[in-house]
Amino acid sequence: MRGGYLNFMSTCKEGKLPLKLIKQWLLEENWSPEQIAGRLKIEFKRNKRRHVSHETIYKYIYSISDSQEKNKYIQVLRRRRKKRKSRKGTKTHRGPISNPRSIHERPAEVELRQIPGHWEGDSIVGKDHQSAIGTLVERSSRYTIIVEYGQDKSAENVARAFAAAYELIPKRLKKSLTFDRGCEMAQHALFTELTGIEVYFADPGCPGQRGTNENTNGLIRQFFPKKTDFSKVTEEELERTEKMLNHRPRKVLGYK
Repeated sequence: MRGGYLNFMSTCKEGKLPLKLIKQWLLEENWSPEQIAGRLKIEFKRNKRRHVSHETIYKYIYSISDSQEKNKYIQVLRRRRKKRKSRKGTKTHRGPISNPRSIHERPAEVELRQIPGHWEGDSIVGKDHQSAIGTLVERSSRYTIIVEYGQDKSAENVARAFAAAYELIPKRLKKSLTFDRGCEMAQHALFTELTGIEVYFADPGCPGQRGTNENTNGLIRQFFPKKTDFSKVTEEELERTEKMLNHRPRKVLGYK
């Protein structure tokens, strides 16, 4: 690790590594060090001298002597801190959902991720549980839609808001939606009536069954941390975040 870091600094001084590009991707595009490292391998496929590991980028950030300058970079990192906090289990209250279809009834093609049109959905709750936004992510392409609830978190409004989010999506890309057991999708029958999309529900306490959506929510939290009051977040801010997520290189997609 130490040797890789010294080589990185030496290469930067020689002008052989696009440090300016790395800084741009960090500060302007909000890409993670891992995304940057993966993308450099594509951009400079024939010049391995310009490749660098994500760990080296982290080490560079935390080696910055100017505290204000260092903090500027730390603020764009996912966790915004040097040491990771351990994840402690949290209890969530789940209301009853009438006639839910289990994830185990889902078509087998969904698991393969080869046929587009199968989605995962969830809500991100804001400050004091008084506001929220919805998230949708397509399983094969990872295309993400952020859904605005407005001031109404009722199950009917949520169902209609999610349905509206699909209005511009081609019919061939609207096959299924897998949701968690949150009561906000209690009106899933109404959603299906409006969209023709069948809703399946993950098992209680099994977020891994919707891993793509859970990971996407974590990315969105970078822009809207916990205790965000979503009633004060503008539609333009949500659209900007959505656009940035959909234009990022993804490791799972070969950094494309």
